[in-house]
Amino acid sequence: MNILIVYAHPEPTSFNGAMRNLAVEVLSQAGHQVEVSDLYAMNFNAVTGPSDFTGERSDPSRLSIAREQTHAMETGNIAGDIAAEQAKLQRADLLILQFPVWWFGMPAILKGWADRVFARGFAYMPGRKYDTGMFAGKLAMVCATTGTSADTYAPDGIDGDILSVLWPIHNGLLRYTGFDVLPPYLAYMPGRLIEAGRAAQLAAYRERLLTIDQTPRLYFHPAEDYGPNERLKPGVLARSGVQRNV
Repeated sequence: MNILIVYAHPEPTSFNGAMRNLAVEVLSQAGHQVEVSDLYAMNFNAVTGPSDFTGERSDPSRLSIAREQTHAMETGNIAGDIAAEQAKLQRADLLILQFPVWWFGMPAILKGWADRVFARGFAYMPGRKYDTGMFAGKLAMVCATTGTSADTYAPDGIDGDILSVLWPIHNGLLRYTGFDVLPPYLAYMPGRLIEAGRAAQLAAYRERLLTIDQTPRLYFHPAEDYGPNERLKPGVLARSGVQRNV
């Protein structure tokens, strides 16, 4: 496979850095082609705006990001740093998002990468989402660290179920654009563990990387489970993420 790791941590010697290095080593030794986008090392611009578009705008008088992204993709006038990341994403069979959970989500630099790279006209269009998403056939996985324990992210934990916390990424970014999504790999509070505990987390991550083909995908309701109002049809039991029957 061609694998893209998008890595978002400012410290190379962090545990996230160790996980990134392990993934490159393990996946390369397994025969995969691995690319890494180290967003902090790249000083990646996380702020979308007029400079994302290098040619004449569709509407110079008023900035609509969605409209201008579509126009730029159609005319080949998307900014060079965005185009470079899009090319990596097009090549990838598997996307790994590697980051620390900060304030129940991705670091801002990674959110900005998604805002700019997952442009309208490249990652989605009307009628091209979820089951018909433009990245159908590709795999994606979140690999993240937390500052607190697995218990805090349990379904009855004070921070809430980790799959609910990650729903905006799993469903709102990855599944929305067509990816099949693997269960996340979480290294819970590595900063509070002794060396043996961190080594065990790395060993478990190694095993996950070597068994990706055997790992069941996260469940998302197929299109036929929804009515014309895009709500689950009566009688369909809600099974994915934060959805529930009302």
